[in-house]
Amino acid sequence: MSLLVAAGALVRDAGGRVFLVKPHYKPEWDIPGGIVEPGETPSEACAREVAEELGLTITVGPALVVDWAPDPDRLLFVFDAVPLTEADLAKIHFADGEITAWEYVAPADLDSYVAPGLARRLRAARPGETRYLNHGTPSR
Repeated sequence: MSLLVAAGALVRDAGGRVFLVKPHYKPEWDIPGGIVEPGETPSEACAREVAEELGLTITVGPALVVDWAPDPDRLLFVFDAVPLTEADLAKIHFADGEITAWEYVAPADLDSYVAPGLARRLRAARPGETRYLNHGTPSR
């Protein structure tokens, strides 16, 4: 079995909106992050991907969600991240050209932006708690 492992940062603003990015290669928006490389931890991959995509150094907090998803088999981590300051937002540049835009989105509007599985993961995330999901659904 070949398992893909990916990690993303859940950044919220003071109003609870979610920071999303628009990759050039797919129709949906996403949270900043990407694929874990060999020898790298998911939290390291999360920080590296944010630096590569946005030119920012972020503090990656605890894992909020670990989700197994099928087709193909994937293990997806969502990490809490420190909110971005106005100075951080002003420094954003699309360093590797993978991202074309960013936006803060209200949780109620996530379905209009992100893939259904990601929307389920983001809605399941609870500060101070790590949740295990099976394809976006809490495990029993």
